[in-house]
Amino acid sequence: MKRSREKAASELFAALYPRLAGWCRRLVDDETAHEIASEAFTRLWARWTTVAEPQGFLYVTAANLVRDHWRKLERERRTVHRVTAETAVRLQAEQPDPTVRMLVQSLPERLRVPILLHYYADMPIREVSLLTGRKEGTVMSDLHTARELLRAHLRRSLDRAL
Repeated sequence: MKRSREKAASELFAALYPRLAGWCRRLVDDETAHEIASEAFTRLWARWTTVAEPQGFLYVTAANLVRDHWRKLERERRTVHRVTAETAVRLQAEQPDPTVRMLVQSLPERLRVPILLHYYADMPIREVSLLTGRKEGTVMSDLHTARELLRAHLRRSLDRAL
């Protein structure tokens, strides 16, 4: 009996996982889609003997997990916005050189937010990555690009001053 349940579960996984992960992929990034599909199956296995319609259970569970993921991203987005705003206010009070402050503020948001979080809020790259929803490599690249833009502008300003 136990062997037949395991076989049925294995066959169900082989038949439905690719479609479920593909469905999730239309709603979230690839890695998250696989995490959600896997979690839906994990929750199904925990209730295997009591679920009458496994496919329906999987899709409802996945939909709920996607919604939870979206809510988490929205909370993180609001947190980044709040931290950025708080940091900008703190920078205005603490920043001795208004030129640097204005330069940072003039950066595009995708470059400004990592600069503020990493250098001014003293957050590690991993945390900036989590808060912004970008990969660590992308955050490092954005930081590099922002530094290069700031460096070039400061050089031009110094050349004009001399």
